[in-house]
Amino acid sequence: MNRSEVIAHLGADWTAFEKLFRDALLSDVPLLNKLNESVLSNSGKQLRPMLSLLTARACGGACNADSYHYAVVSEILHNATLIHDDVADESSLRRGKPTLASLMGPTTAVLVGDYWLAKAVSLIIGTGHQLEVTTLFSRTLSDLAEGEMLQLQKSGEADTTEEDYLRIVFCKTASLFEATCVSAALSVDAPEERREAARRYAVATGVAFQIRDDIFDYWDEANIGKPVGIDLKEQKITMPLLGALRNSVPSERERIRRMILDIPRHPEHCAWIHRYVLDNGGVEYASDRLNEYIDEALDALKQLPASEDRDVLEKLVKYNAVRKK
Repeated sequence: MNRSEVIAHLGADWTAFEKLFRDALLSDVPLLNKLNESVLSNSGKQLRPMLSLLTARACGGACNADSYHYAVVSEILHNATLIHDDVADESSLRRGKPTLASLMGPTTAVLVGDYWLAKAVSLIIGTGHQLEVTTLFSRTLSDLAEGEMLQLQKSGEADTTEEDYLRIVFCKTASLFEATCVSAALSVDAPEERREAARRYAVATGVAFQIRDDIFDYWDEANIGKPVGIDLKEQKITMPLLGALRNSVPSERERIRRMILDIPRHPEHCAWIHRYVLDNGGVEYASDRLNEYIDEALDALKQLPASEDRDVLEKLVKYNAVRKK
């Protein structure tokens, strides 16, 4: 199921989301509006608000004003963190287009990101579940920072375990999925068992989404808006490499980890390790783990009543197994 089909399925709810999203960012400063529009024009798949609205409908039957607010919060926070990430990473491209930081400088980009964060907070104030949702999204922001720091630490030590990797993935990706779907369930006053189903679905879907992205990094060709092989260049050990290491003897694992540490001085190691992962079942292992998380997400959805919205949620998580961007 592609993006346009999901949007068509959501119909008026998606229209309401889009209007609130744009209205929430309006400013009386022309430059800020121009920069906001630049970010909006390259806003990607908008998967999180899709999941938010679908979850609200699957848990309660109909979206309401709070549902739209929480869907917008999820997308605003996602974009705000990307704006800040591009500054921290000194990235020149995002989804194949120049980043705000590269066009306007890091100071301006940070200010725009801060503005978006403030707008996200303002959208939660006055909603029916203000306290619970504030707690959810504030914890997500804390998770994001901790995940980035843990990844930075591990990339400098080359000792990432699968447990470390999964914690990083939860903090950097799945945590926002979780806040997105649980807040959506809260917006329609879903009972506890449905909120828990939404949480389990969201976390498993978020992990599956990230594993798929990490598999792309070992493709020879990929259309994902970033250069293939960048994780290795940044000394990040992700699921495909972890899978290849599992299939190796201890002495070889130690040698690979030493090579990763030495990438800044010997960038040619990247091509060798890339081939090593492909030759030692790393992508296959990551694909198996991906499918496990897809199964976990599908199992969680069984706790929600049968509906077309639940069916779409199923299709979205299954799409992770085959998507190519």
